[in-house]
Amino acid sequence: MSTAKALNHIGIAVKSIEDHRSFYETVLGAEFEGTEEVPDQKVRVGFFKIGDVRLELLEPTTEESTVAKFIEKRGEGMHHVAYTVEELPSRIAELKEKGLRMIDETPRKGAHGMDIAFVHPKSSNGVLTELCEPANH
Repeated sequence: MSTAKALNHIGIAVKSIEDHRSFYETVLGAEFEGTEEVPDQKVRVGFFKIGDVRLELLEPTTEESTVAKFIEKRGEGMHHVAYTVEELPSRIAELKEKGLRMIDETPRKGAHGMDIAFVHPKSSNGVLTELCEPANH
């Protein structure tokens, strides 16, 4: 059985990356690393680094995005926790065999060129959980 190798990032849903940027830089001292658009997920992602942990601010690019719906229902705030794994397709199969509900049955592309898959929060104690396999694994 494969295990999580590290905390990869924490995803935070926001209406505007720019509106929150000064808090992360000025108050927390995070290093702003830039933004990336992820068209498949209908979000723009702002990357901030604190030590070895990355924070990803998720700004919806359309009202149809799951992040926009999340904000509408719950407000801005923590969206998901992501972990680095190896052999993502095998990991998805293992979790499904154990009866966990997956949002993604197969890996898809995420930010930073990573392959990603989400575990449904009903199978992960109420926390939306993302599994990430970096491109250069």
